[in-house]
Amino acid sequence: MDMKTTVSRRTRHSRYRRLLCAWMALFAVGAGITARAADVTLPDLLIGVTQGFLEFTVEDYLATTQTPGRYEIQVNQLDPRLRMPMCDKELTASLESPAQPIGRVTVKVRCEGTSPWTVFVPAQVKLFRDVVVVSRPLKRSGIIGYEDVILRERDISLINQGYLTSVDQAVGQRLTRPMVADQVITLVHLEQAEVIRKGDQVIISASSGGLNVKMPGEALSNGGMSEQIRVKNLNSNRVIKARVTAPGQVEVAL
Repeated sequence: MDMKTTVSRRTRHSRYRRLLCAWMALFAVGAGITARAADVTLPDLLIGVTQGFLEFTVEDYLATTQTPGRYEIQVNQLDPRLRMPMCDKELTASLESPAQPIGRVTVKVRCEGTSPWTVFVPAQVKLFRDVVVVSRPLKRSGIIGYEDVILRERDISLINQGYLTSVDQAVGQRLTRPMVADQVITLVHLEQAEVIRKGDQVIISASSGGLNVKMPGEALSNGGMSEQIRVKNLNSNRVIKARVTAPGQVEVAL
């Protein structure tokens, strides 16, 4: 079973050269196979074609989406009794499913020669990234602090509910359920923590250029960081919308 792991990123031209070398190596293998069984294509060649195709496809996907990380490709073994007619044209490969080359994938290997055939080859593509996990057991409804979270490398192909890549994305959020140490924090675990509640006395800041004005206010609704809430200006009794910038502080634009 072949496996590929990479930590560094390569240039597009380098990936093309590697792919070309891979195809040349595969056809060299094919030549050896032909010497043993000129009328069939054996499973090893299909696995090699799938491996080379996925290496190029995954690297291209990571470069296009600007996704950092390292990957591993594991192509499933095929039935050793499989025998397909030897193709008189170059084999082609395409991603059958899913749309992105991450997780469990299926590659369609085709012969479009005089005796056409198609074989579907399953594989597993693991993509490892640093994601936010909890550093200790946490209770439901607790507010996450910097001491509660840490970055750890995980296979994101196994995370289906969204993940965080910076501890700043988690700090200040409220947990919707209890969590155990080293558990990955996903979006379903979080809700916006309210730092201002209805009836709280707040400071309203209004800025324009170098001018900054502060005035007392009263919150008319609850709000979390960066949320817009209704606030009553206690100097003018006007009700305005302001953005929460910190506990007890909101901001409006002049």
